[in-house]
Amino acid sequence: MPKLPFTKSEYEQRQESLLNSISKNDIVIITTNDVMIRSNDVNYSFRANSYMLYLCGWEEENSILLMENNGSNWIKTLYVNPTNTEKEIWEGRRQGVEGARKFWPVDNAKSIHSLFQDLVVVKSKNKKIHINQKPKYFVDLIVENLESRDSFDNFLSNVNDVNILIDKLRVIKSNAEIKHMRASCAIASSAIIQAMKKSYSGMGEWELQAIIEQFYKMNKSQTSYIPIIGGGDNSTILHYKKNNSVIEEGSLVLVDAGCEINGYASDITRTWPINGTFTKEQKEIYKIVLKAQKAAIESCQVGFDWNKMHESSVLHISEGLLELGIIDTDLGDIIGENFDGRYRDFFMHGTGHLLGLDVHDVGGGRKGDDNPGPSLQPGMIVTVEPGLYFSKWRSDVSIPDKYAGIGIRIEDDILITENGPEIITKSCPKEIEDIEVLIRNK
Repeated sequence: MPKLPFTKSEYEQRQESLLNSISKNDIVIITTNDVMIRSNDVNYSFRANSYMLYLCGWEEENSILLMENNGSNWIKTLYVNPTNTEKEIWEGRRQGVEGARKFWPVDNAKSIHSLFQDLVVVKSKNKKIHINQKPKYFVDLIVENLESRDSFDNFLSNVNDVNILIDKLRVIKSNAEIKHMRASCAIASSAIIQAMKKSYSGMGEWELQAIIEQFYKMNKSQTSYIPIIGGGDNSTILHYKKNNSVIEEGSLVLVDAGCEINGYASDITRTWPINGTFTKEQKEIYKIVLKAQKAAIESCQVGFDWNKMHESSVLHISEGLLELGIIDTDLGDIIGENFDGRYRDFFMHGTGHLLGLDVHDVGGGRKGDDNPGPSLQPGMIVTVEPGLYFSKWRSDVSIPDKYAGIGIRIEDDILITENGPEIITKSCPKEIEDIEVLIRNK
């Protein structure tokens, strides 16, 4: 018997919460992701769409969840790939129609090949459709029964985006979701600790990536995004992903990595000296970022505006840069309605984002200066990740030579509670002394 990540009742509560916002005269279609080709006939590992995972936990490809009201009740039907021995010999066992009907939180299950005819019936009732996305497999499934691609647009002409409604539900995590994310954060924290312990001058960025990803696999999780492993000047590239350089003696390495369990992600960043000892200049920048991060975490209080954490980060980042003589802007000009100021040359991203089934989770709050986001509420999980980046290769800004090549970001995952922010990645060290001891005493 398949084991669902959550109880059927939890999925049913999520479905009910969504459908309470939908007219009984409408229908809801939830599609999953396309299978993506890596090269020729080799595919990337399939990852189901987060909305499908949220509403029913179904992980197989080429599937549709359709919810329609019969006048008195909402009927949830899961359209799936039917069992096929020949294909299963090559690609693995399928749950099929019977498995979906028996074990998943739906009222009925049908073959995906019957979807078009059922949609024809729906369209005859002139029902408005609420859909999350239109992936290629879904479009192809409809178009092969129509005359042209233009006919598809006419066929699905009366549609609304259902994501907006589901996004609101996903912002606040249930106790069961929080349990998943605690586990994900624990694994990711331990993986980074292992990477710290095994650090040495002259190792490759790819070696640290391998240590982290192996730990994920050994603990039945998978990466939630391609890890960022940036040594030396590569640490100043925000989304560096090549991970193919040697980390030289005296360099910092910035590691931004997370894993997911049943789709629920962690997202942690730590920066440390590859040889286990911070230089004076590295310490100076690190202390600024750490002070800013702690202040931003303290701003993660119930009822506070989303922007508060960014304001706190910017204030402490700017104060630190002023003290070191890296910027000379009047501090009074730094915190304003648009968070304007010279600090942007070195801290160019927002302070955090929501976290959940997606690393940059839905519901708003990506960047403090252009997206106000939601006010903080119990059950939200957010990241707090200020940073400072002094790229050697940039010619558009002026910095002291002694700081060139230093890139530092510190990121934790924070659960918002009535009793204040809870750092659920706190087992991963970030104090200078703790990091140095961990690496030296490996």
